[in-house]
Amino acid sequence: MKYDGKKLRHELKFYINPRELVSLRQRVQQLLPLDRYSVSPEGYHIRSLYMDDYGEGALYDKINGVFSRRKYRIRIYNKSDKIIKLERKSKFNEYVAKESATLTREQVDRLLEGDVSWASSAPRGLLQDFYLDVKHGAMKPSVIVDYVREAYIDELSDTRITFDKQLASGFHHVDLFDAELPTWPAVDDNRYILEVKYNAFLPHSIRALVQMETHQRSTISKYVLCKERQKVYYKA
Repeated sequence: MKYDGKKLRHELKFYINPRELVSLRQRVQQLLPLDRYSVSPEGYHIRSLYMDDYGEGALYDKINGVFSRRKYRIRIYNKSDKIIKLERKSKFNEYVAKESATLTREQVDRLLEGDVSWASSAPRGLLQDFYLDVKHGAMKPSVIVDYVREAYIDELSDTRITFDKQLASGFHHVDLFDAELPTWPAVDDNRYILEVKYNAFLPHSIRALVQMETHQRSTISKYVLCKERQKVYYKA
């Protein structure tokens, strides 16, 4: 399914507790492999720097449930600059679209210094849109979102089951390459985030495997959770 030229996917999110995580993991591991980014059985580390305007439009669009919304983030894996992605995540009611482009360390370093001119001559597409939104939408780095992702993939149906753990919000500064970046937990230790992402339909075998009917779906946003934690910290 497509909308505005973008491929749309379903993205279902649930809070689960430690006991549910263990049970689900045991079942999922029997059918699906870990994805290629995994560096251990626990998965891999993700760090994202989210962008927002001075009025925090992306934050309040999510909180207010605006039908069509989008946000930009810069993402790295396992605290390395080997792979750096600029991503735009768009939400259209119940559907999600994600676009990405590769960035260099130099480009991100310049962005952190307030210089996005390197994207001014990019061809029409994600990078050009990003440049225009930064320049004319007054976007700036907003918050760092840290977590560990344990992801399982069904390549045949292009379905992903992920367990996101240790969600934490960065504060003080927004240098996503800082290995010593201080973070603050954004959820308590008894909650993990289960996500199920798929295209037009969810295979029956995976639906039965996850047993989604036993979990209550939530409108979870890691960005919102980390921004709320950041705001609490600065008010303390």
